[in-house]
Amino acid sequence: MKRLAERAWNGFLTYAVKFGVVGFAGFLIDVGLFNLLFLGAFGTGHFFATAIGAKLISTSVAIVFNWIGNRYWTFRENRRKNVGLELVEYALVSVGGLVIAEACIWFTHHVLGLTSVLATNIAANVVGLALGTAFRFVLYRYWVYGEQRSDGMQKIAAVAAERDKALVSN
Repeated sequence: MKRLAERAWNGFLTYAVKFGVVGFAGFLIDVGLFNLLFLGAFGTGHFFATAIGAKLISTSVAIVFNWIGNRYWTFRENRRKNVGLELVEYALVSVGGLVIAEACIWFTHHVLGLTSVLATNIAANVVGLALGTAFRFVLYRYWVYGEQRSDGMQKIAAVAAERDKALVSN
C-alpha cells in the first residue's frame, strides 16, 4: 500500500501539485488583469473593457506565463524537443479552456441576465476557471506532455543513454 501511494504521489499527484502552483500564479495574473480591464483601468468604451474582451486578454497573458511555467517546471521531464509544435498544442488546449470560461460569461450575461462585477467574476474566474482547468490539466498531462510522445526530452535522453550503453558494451 505504501509503495502504491508513493507511485501515485510521484506520478499524477506531483504533476497536479506543480500544475496547481503554476496555475495559481497564472490565476492571479488572469484575475488581476481581467478586473483591471473590465473595471476600466485602461479606459472604457472599447472591446477589451467588456467582460468577453477582458477575459480574452487576461487569459491570453496567463496562457503565455503558464506555458513557460509548465514547460520548464511542471512537465520539464516530458517537454518536447519541437518547441513550436509543443507551443501550438499547448495554445490549442489553452484556447479550449478559454472557450469554456467565455461560455460561462456568455451564459451568465445573456441567459441568466446577471451582469454585475461579482456575477461576471464568479462566471469567469470561479466556474469557468474550474471547468477550464480540469479540461486543460487532462489534455496537457496526457497529450501535450504525454509520456508516450516520441519527441519528449525524457524519451530522447533515454534513447541516448541506451545508445551510449550499447557503444560502451561493444
